[in-house]
Amino acid sequence: MELISKLLFWVANSLLIPDIIILLCLFVRSLILIGGTYNMYMTKRKNDKALDQLIKDARIDDLKATLPNKDNSLYMGYLRDLLYHPASADYSDFLITKFENEAEKDVSLSKMLAKIGPVLGLIGTLISMSPALVGLSTGDISGMAYNMQVVFATTVVGLVISAVGLISMQFKQRWYAKDVNNLDYVSRVLNETTGESNNEKK
Repeated sequence: MELISKLLFWVANSLLIPDIIILLCLFVRSLILIGGTYNMYMTKRKNDKALDQLIKDARIDDLKATLPNKDNSLYMGYLRDLLYHPASADYSDFLITKFENEAEKDVSLSKMLAKIGPVLGLIGTLISMSPALVGLSTGDISGMAYNMQVVFATTVVGLVISAVGLISMQFKQRWYAKDVNNLDYVSRVLNETTGESNNEKK
C-alpha cells in the first residue's frame, strides 16, 4: 500500500511542470484571443453601422455597393458569396449551415478556454498543496511559502484564462447569432425577388 501511495504521489508531482507550462501557453493564447475579439468587435461595429439598415430595408443593390472589399471576415465572406451567387434556396441553406459550422469552430476555442482553465488551475493548486503541507509539518516555512505561491498563481492564471474564454464566447455567440439571422433574411429576399422575376417572365 505504501509503495502504491508513493507511486501515486510521484505521478501527481510529475504533472505539476506540464500543468504550469500548459497554463502559461493557454494564458498567452487568451491574450491573443482578447486582441482578436477586440479587433472583431471594432470591425463588426463599423460594418453593422453601414449595413444593418440596408439589410433591414432589403436594399440589395445598395448592399452590394456598400460591402467593404478589403474585409475578409467570416461574415463578410459569406454575405458576399450569398449576394453574388445566383439565388437558390438550396444553396442559401447550404451556405448558412456552413457559416454556422465555421462560427461554432471559431467559438470552440473560447469554450475550451472557459472549461479547461479552472481545471488546470485546480490541478496545479492541489499538486502544490501537498508539498506545502509537508513543509508546514516539518517546519520548513520558506518551502511552504514557495509552494503556496505556486498554489495561488496557478489558481489565478486558470481563472483568468476561464474568464477570457467565457466573456469572448458570450460576445461571439451573440454576434454570430445576429449574422446568421442577417444571412437568412438576405437569402429569403433574394429568393423571393428571383421568384417574382421568373413569374413576371412567364
